[in-house]
Amino acid sequence: MKILVLGNATDAHAAHVFQALTEFGATVAYWDTALFPRRSRLSWYPQTALGSIVLPDQQQWLLEEIQSVFWRSFAGVQIPSLSEPDQEQIALQDAMSVLRSLLHTESIRWVNSWQAYQFHKEKPRQLSQVYQLGVQIPATLVSNDADAIIRFVQQHSKVIFKPVYGGAHTQFVTPEHLDSSRLQAALSIAPATFQEYIPGTNLRSYVIGDAVYTAEIRSPDLDFRQDLSAELIPIALPDSIHQQCLAIARALLLEWTAIDWRLTPEGEYIFLEANPSPMFLHFERQTGYPITQHLIQQLIC
Repeated sequence: MKILVLGNATDAHAAHVFQALTEFGATVAYWDTALFPRRSRLSWYPQTALGSIVLPDQQQWLLEEIQSVFWRSFAGVQIPSLSEPDQEQIALQDAMSVLRSLLHTESIRWVNSWQAYQFHKEKPRQLSQVYQLGVQIPATLVSNDADAIIRFVQQHSKVIFKPVYGGAHTQFVTPEHLDSSRLQAALSIAPATFQEYIPGTNLRSYVIGDAVYTAEIRSPDLDFRQDLSAELIPIALPDSIHQQCLAIARALLLEWTAIDWRLTPEGEYIFLEANPSPMFLHFERQTGYPITQHLIQQLIC
């Protein structure tokens, strides 16, 4: 049984899954795509969809021998600096084209797949897809149009903002943020996501196959990811929300995910985000939920 961990040993979650798979008896290796094409080699035959990966330690992994890949982190490719920018761009495109072709190999079970990651990279599309399932989401605007943003803020008592793609924490919109010159300067750089603030309790649901594990996250912070002392309390979801978790994972092509919810004082569950490569070690240790066990089962079945 051959299983790759997409990422490297410096990531605690990648190392944890690597160790758990090794203890189970699988043959495991890290696949760090940032080492391609300088230190690893890829080959692919379009006629047969067969090919191979040669890792930096010279291990050769035939695609048809790989049972599954645990997608922890994707680093793209790293091209050496070239004197001619056009040639460097061509090299980058060529390397990514081969890599993307391998990432679509249908004989391999991807946990999760390239297609699933596109929903995460395109979060406005993810929200729209989930809303079409009948799941409630916050009123949301994604824009770099100052007039539209000001109208949206005026329509709601409290509004938060965050990057469209991610990479920074959530903040409340303040009058200072809406200062005309400051707003125009920020929006000329990039659009942002604006949402009505939903009061209530933070919940996180891990979905692995047909299993759903949920905990309440008790923290006074607007963005609980900043609170290292946040308390995790295991809870049971209503059956309707349990089924929504499974439906969300299916719609977003996710073999496993962490779904963030806000539970309002009125008892409504509001979807915030589904992460295709969530951190889980702290959650597992605090709740006792068998996240690792179910992940391994997904990768070996």
